Amino acid sequence: MKSEIIAVGSEMLTPFRQDTNSLYLTERLNEIGIAVAFKTIVGDRKKDLIYAIRCALSRIDVLILIGGLGPTEDDLTREAVAEALKLKLRRDAALISALAARAAQWRIPLPSNNLKQAEVLEGATILPNPNGSAPGQWLDTAYGEHRKLIMLVPGPPGECKPLFDEECLPRLRQIAPPRAIAKRTLRAAMIGESVADKLLAPIYTTYTDVETTILAGAGDIQLTLLCSKSSPQLAKRRVDELAAMLEETLEDWLYSSDGETLEQIVLYYLGLRQATLAVAESCTGGMVAARITSVPGASRNFLGGAIVYADALKNAFAGVTPEMIAQHGAVSAEVAKALATGIRLRTGSTLGLAVTGIAGPTGGTEEKPIGLVHIALSSAEKTESLEKHFRGDRQRVRDWTTQQALDLLRRRLR
Repeated sequence: MKSEIIAVGSEMLTPFRQDTNSLYLTERLNEIGIAVAFKTIVGDRKKDLIYAIRCALSRIDVLILIGGLGPTEDDLTREAVAEALKLKLRRDAALISALAARAAQWRIPLPSNNLKQAEVLEGATILPNPNGSAPGQWLDTAYGEHRKLIMLVPGPPGECKPLFDEECLPRLRQIAPPRAIAKRTLRAAMIGESVADKLLAPIYTTYTDVETTILAGAGDIQLTLLCSKSSPQLAKRRVDELAAMLEETLEDWLYSSDGETLEQIVLYYLGLRQATLAVAESCTGGMVAARITSVPGASRNFLGGAIVYADALKNAFAGVTPEMIAQHGAVSAEVAKALATGIRLRTGSTLGLAVTGIAGPTGGTEEKPIGLVHIALSSAEKTESLEKHFRGDRQRVRDWTTQQALDLLRRRLR
């Protein structure tokens, strides 16, 4: 059973608003074995919405429309569905009474345009919305020769999610064939997407019943495995079998077998070792610390650190001498090691992690170009450094640097 989600609203076609409801609905649908085959965002234009509805109904079994159920002129979901399916709309007396009672409770007049929210599709079941004025609708109908399930749910997340859980999911469970979807996410650090796919594609392409997707970004590879079977045990067994083969092939690049972030894994290892960490950051400006402290409970193993952007603060906070900086330059293996050692000694941490580099867009030279980064890790036993050259703009260099720094730490801890 395949589904499609259509999010309605011109605001989601701008850089300022995102559709988050569909992420939640996808998770809930997958839990009952319904795959989401398509997601569409359509602006508040009736013609476009009708076209999107007809396209969706030609290729899926379950259609969920989010939003466009309000009282204003640009709330057109009800009208578009009616026209797409050649159905009539009727005004429901009970809904009109509920709208009037709601207005009276708030001691405001009931505007005439609010009556749009009482319009119900011919043959539809009204889905009560205790958190808002726009009810949802459930339509079990035929489109051509095929049965289609259509749901209209309100757009505000505080209304969409509870209404879907309480009204739509129970109905879908009764209708959907017994299927279970198993999911695993493997994550690997500092391996290129093309390299990863060259290694892994010969394996995962043989598992035609498991959908494998690869997502790459800033030194991080995510492999998501999805499998739908008649029982959770069968689906999980198939996914686990493929995951084990991919894990073996990824070797040291692999850092998570179940979707954890790199910073979560680093803190897990720190906890196992009963170790503490402090950081000294120059070009990343606190980004490494921000990633670590984004994990709840990080304070058990992360002491803190310093943003040593200016050379004077490299000396003040980490004890790097002006003479060393003058001799080797602020961006050098020597200074990175001194920063890592210095912050470790100043804070009393088990490990010190340091980053210094040239993120751009200016400041590079022929000898030390933009994208040059030195990362160092210090413990009482040894201090090591890593030189990297990252391509791209300032943000990309900084993102890759934080990933590389955390991965260096992970490998040492492991």
